[in-house]
Amino acid sequence: MFQMEIIPNLHPVFVHFTVALIIVSTALFIFAKFLKGKCSDKMILNTAYVNLWLGTFITIITVVAGLYAYYTVQHDNPSHAAMTNHRNWAFITSSLLIVPLILSIINYRKKTHYTASFIITLVIASGLLLTTAYKGGEVVYRYGIGVMSLPQTQGDGGHDSHSHGEKESETHDNKDETW
Repeated sequence: MFQMEIIPNLHPVFVHFTVALIIVSTALFIFAKFLKGKCSDKMILNTAYVNLWLGTFITIITVVAGLYAYYTVQHDNPSHAAMTNHRNWAFITSSLLIVPLILSIINYRKKTHYTASFIITLVIASGLLLTTAYKGGEVVYRYGIGVMSLPQTQGDGGHDSHSHGEKESETHDNKDETW
């Protein structure tokens, strides 16, 4: 049976799809605006819609997985504060993503071109999403939440205290040697 030993929950898996799909969707909507009336704008626009819809759907899964992580991972008081901050940003961001989702469905069904306010809303939501992702990264990388422990270092613990498998002659420390 599959056990989640390295990653304690699925939140980190889904969050990357959310970020990628929403950011790509935003970029494609902006790009399609510049190509309005050209032959390839319909394909780009359809791709933007699909990315937005999939990204918003996966965002729901991401938030649910994030709530599970919030209540199940081991943490201390400082990391709890960072997790709560990340969670609150996620609630605001995911709520705001509903607006472009609804507008995009209306525009798609009516076969009307989207407005500048739609783009502005999507850009703001994308900015909030990137901020939320940064705060989530801070929870992982600053506080070590949801990761296995770091290896114990010996000596000074610096990078020079070990080898990466290259032979001494392959290190190219000789300044006379040309590459």
